[in-house]
Amino acid sequence: MTQRSRNRKKTGQLFRRTIKKALAIQDEITVSQWAERYRVLDESSNLSGKWSNAVTPYLVGIMDAFNDPRIREIYLCKGSQLGGTEALINMLGYIICEEPGPALIVYPSDDLAKDVSNDKLKPAFRLVPEIRKQFSETRSKELRLKFKSMNINITGAGSPSKLASRAIRYLFFDEIDKMGGASKKEASPYSLAMERIKTFKTQSKVYACSTPTLKTNYIWQLHDSADEVREYFVPCPHCEAMIRLEFKHILYDKDPEKDMSPYERAQTSSYVCPECGCEILDRDKPRMLRKGEWRAVKKRGVGNPKTVGFRLNSLYSVFVTWADVAEEFLKSKDDPEMLQNFANSWLAEPWEDTKLKTTEDLVKERQTEYEESEVPDWAVELTGGIDVQETSVYWVIRAWGEHWTSQLVARGQAVNLWEVDGIMNLNYQKRDGTQMAPSLVLVDSGDQTDMVYDFCVDTAEYTLPSKGASKKLETDYKISTINKAGSRATGHPLVMVDTSKYKDRIAARMARKNGNGAWMVFRGIDDEYAAQVTAEHKINERQANGKIVQKWVPKGSHKDNHYLDAEVYAMAAADIRGARTWHLDKYEPSEAPKKSRSGSEAKEEQWIRENELEGWI
Repeated sequence: MTQRSRNRKKTGQLFRRTIKKALAIQDEITVSQWAERYRVLDESSNLSGKWSNAVTPYLVGIMDAFNDPRIREIYLCKGSQLGGTEALINMLGYIICEEPGPALIVYPSDDLAKDVSNDKLKPAFRLVPEIRKQFSETRSKELRLKFKSMNINITGAGSPSKLASRAIRYLFFDEIDKMGGASKKEASPYSLAMERIKTFKTQSKVYACSTPTLKTNYIWQLHDSADEVREYFVPCPHCEAMIRLEFKHILYDKDPEKDMSPYERAQTSSYVCPECGCEILDRDKPRMLRKGEWRAVKKRGVGNPKTVGFRLNSLYSVFVTWADVAEEFLKSKDDPEMLQNFANSWLAEPWEDTKLKTTEDLVKERQTEYEESEVPDWAVELTGGIDVQETSVYWVIRAWGEHWTSQLVARGQAVNLWEVDGIMNLNYQKRDGTQMAPSLVLVDSGDQTDMVYDFCVDTAEYTLPSKGASKKLETDYKISTINKAGSRATGHPLVMVDTSKYKDRIAARMARKNGNGAWMVFRGIDDEYAAQVTAEHKINERQANGKIVQKWVPKGSHKDNHYLDAEVYAMAAADIRGARTWHLDKYEPSEAPKKSRSGSEAKEEQWIRENELEGWI
């Protein structure tokens, strides 16, 4: 072979390699195509073996949104066992093979992060040859998986330092609603993690999936506030109308005269098309899903969306029948705790406890004809509550009548307790000229404890220090004694308050129309007060031992609730004064142990009364 022939052969080989490389670059695939080509499911899956998009066709649109260069954030609000985590694993496999970059996965806890790493991620990566040859498993750790071209860091939401370090391109959240909220010292885990994608700007991708819990928790807020909200529409097998699968269209025998178990009643279930009224059978579902498509049901702004929210309930699962859904509802409907689980895990809907629902609009509806600082004609006594913060205090004064009838007389924020002392010692007036001052004011001692104790010692004629009880009390409140060495307040009474019980009572009476027994506010109440006094709601919360308890929690991680706390203490003060039995005792205002007073006069009268008992006069 001549030199010219050899040169021609080398040139041909170089040309073929260049063409092959160029064609390989053009052979771009989507996440769903990658999954169907490479992903293998192990024995722990319902359907082990090669991944098939035909089983969960609704995941295709979610996974391929990851490939849309205009979409940067994807949020999936879903029922349980619908493949949200499997979609996450497919996205990870895709970026390892096709678009490597530093990634972070956030789980609710470190323990769960380790379990998922060992039981799901590592086994999934071992089963894919294209990933296995890049996976440096011997150099990897439980929470840091190393690959030739990238690393995947895994962490629990309770590790702020890990969430706030290192720049990343890809960010994933699994079961984001089970993460904690923000603490007083740190931003929320979600906010901390989102800070890490700033370096990559338009190249970054965020994916979060979870069953929802509350409307104010992460996944519902993220999904519902996205630039575009999408739901999965499927064709009716009879009329071909594109419909959403919704629980309200599952019909079953509801005749109460028939003695049927939830299972037996559920077996009468059928799904009725809302468009044509024909029955859709369980066997119709797989074909409907394959022909389904994601459609925008809510859109904000113009142009292409940057954030997209997807919602999917359990009716779309091929492993769930109409009867399964109906039976779960029938077993859950009479138990609030089970009903919340049904709403969250089956219907992918957030839970609201409508029995104790409070809103800012509801507060506005409780306005009366009385102006601020004006005492209603029916008032028997005034009480107050003070919530103490590090830099200021919030206070309320509330009028009380028979049957727990009450109305806010005044409220405000002050620099310190001694400023509030002057406010509490003012005389507030009825329209007939009768003057009244708070007979008892409870002061929160949970924060700035020493300062509160000193203040209450100096103002003992009308204040008592108080504290929310750490455990549920048998009674609504309990009088304890301060026992703090070196404190002036040692031996002074301390009121332990079951705050949950008083919040229940406030919420229940706020729901009543104005009148006897209602919880009311003065005319022209401000938005700040209305927002703070309704900043919490009661939810079902699962404890570490699996028991579900009802608990008052903030509606959002950064909502102030100072006026609500002050109102709790004002109501507890009224309880101590005997408000709940005034209608039984035929209580007369003139018989009240505490008389109306101004600031300096009240202290002098108190000193004289104490010395009278000792025979001073």
